Amino acid sequence: MRKLTISGVATAAGVNVETIRYYQRRGLVEEPAKPPGGYRSYSAEIVKRIRFIKRAQALGFTLEDVAGLLQLNDADVCAKTRDLAARKLALLERKLSELANIRDSLAKLVGQCDSKLKRSSCPIIEILQGDSRFDPPAG
Repeated sequence: MRKLTISGVATAAGVNVETIRYYQRRGLVEEPAKPPGGYRSYSAEIVKRIRFIKRAQALGFTLEDVAGLLQLNDADVCAKTRDLAARKLALLERKLSELANIRDSLAKLVGQCDSKLKRSSCPIIEILQGDSRFDPPAG
């Protein structure tokens, strides 16, 4: 089995060395023992683990979620992973709804600004200062 340096792991996993050190501090990746007068050697398996972590993060899982995923055993991994993914999906749906409400509110504000007739003040600034009435879409 081929051994890698930390920089070799970083290159192979597409991260920087500090990311690996951070994962080590968080307990997501083990730090191999350092031989006297030598360099730490990492197995190629660590590259797979780091890629797993990065892919999970790209799907919106937190490092705490990832730590839990890494602890699951084969007997219950699918059900627990599915539950975690379903909760993450519900959270994303709520955030998307909130973002849609913000988008609608901003569109209304821009529309009010575009339709102002020779007003000296900006309707958006007035609304933000509380000098004008604005009802954002219900969320």
